[in-house]
Amino acid sequence: MLAAAEKTAILTPWNTSDPVAGAIYSALCERHGKKVQEKLDAGFVTICGLGGLGSNIAVSLARIGVGHLRLIDFDSVDWTNLNRQSYFVEHVGQKKTDALKEFLMKINPFLAYETLTARITPENLASCVGDSPIICEAFDKADQKAMLAHEVRRQKPDAYLVSGSGMAGFGKTGLMKVREVSPHFYLCGDSISAPKPGAGLMAPRVAICSAMMANIVTWLLLGKSGAY
Repeated sequence: MLAAAEKTAILTPWNTSDPVAGAIYSALCERHGKKVQEKLDAGFVTICGLGGLGSNIAVSLARIGVGHLRLIDFDSVDWTNLNRQSYFVEHVGQKKTDALKEFLMKINPFLAYETLTARITPENLASCVGDSPIICEAFDKADQKAMLAHEVRRQKPDAYLVSGSGMAGFGKTGLMKVREVSPHFYLCGDSISAPKPGAGLMAPRVAICSAMMANIVTWLLLGKSGAY
């Protein structure tokens, strides 16, 4: 089941009695502008998969103060994750949902974080993503990526889907692109670079793709202002 969201101190201009909350909110408004921050604070994003893409997307969105993040993964942190995922040595063995929430709380404890430790399937997708208007596909395996993309478009056609494909290896920075597959579906990456011996998933290129995905999410939250 979904863990209860930490909504006791959502950042708004009317809920900054905590001096730390007030300081964070003021700093975000100073950097982003008050109107922009209000839109980010009202945002609700679901991240499916908390590996190299998903964990880094969550960190980016927490840093800019997106108000409500739903974090979904079934897996635990292991040693091979540390080369590209936003976890620390002390997180090895923990569920990714728990470890990532702990990390995000250190960035901004005044946002709503929901966690769901589960494997998403066609049968439970609707209950997992709920009424989230923006869904990030951040799975590792190609068949799971395809399943989620297909099922979101079939079951949740009004939701925006932001997906990543092709981020393995190193170099080839200029090949990383954002493509509008449809008005509600955006694909980030080079769409061709799969992991292989000597060119596996590495932090720099995975981080580029995750940042592109987080940037598209931000653009959607802010009303698609300007070019994506």
